[in-house]
Amino acid sequence: MVLVGVVVRVHGLRGEAVVDLHTDAPDERFAPGTELAVRRSGGARSAPLRVVTARPHSGRLLVRFEGVEDRDGAESLRGAQLLLPTSALELPEDPDEFHAHQLEGLRAELGDGTVVGTVREVVHGPGGELLVLDRSEEPEVMVPFVNAIVPTIDLDGGRIVLDPPEGLLDPDA
Repeated sequence: MVLVGVVVRVHGLRGEAVVDLHTDAPDERFAPGTELAVRRSGGARSAPLRVVTARPHSGRLLVRFEGVEDRDGAESLRGAQLLLPTSALELPEDPDEFHAHQLEGLRAELGDGTVVGTVREVVHGPGGELLVLDRSEEPEVMVPFVNAIVPTIDLDGGRIVLDPPEGLLDPDA
């Protein structure tokens, strides 16, 4: 499953929920009729939700779900994570484009084969994407996901190759 949005609050009286997006394709992921899995705080799952309408609003989406008719119904969704199965995602056509779930879990190594960690998650920030690397006994490190630093992504081999600038992987830097 891949996270595509989080319900952050209610909008109006007719059951619309404000959804913070975690996808670069909201028109596809929140198209009317799309069924989304729901994960509550603590990881508990609840019944899936079907999208009725979705419209942009201040950098987020206002979404109405089937069976959610009023403010109270939408309020009950606050904090819910909205998920799609990875099988529902089409692979990017561009060979240099990846879904976050494809990168998570890959081994991170230097050009000489030295393993420096594992990609735990991809963080989408205002300046671009960052790979968060778990590094066994050292503090995690965030690596800018740019071609100059991550020149090779080998999905079949389960690895990414890094060419970090001096100090990037040094926790004391």
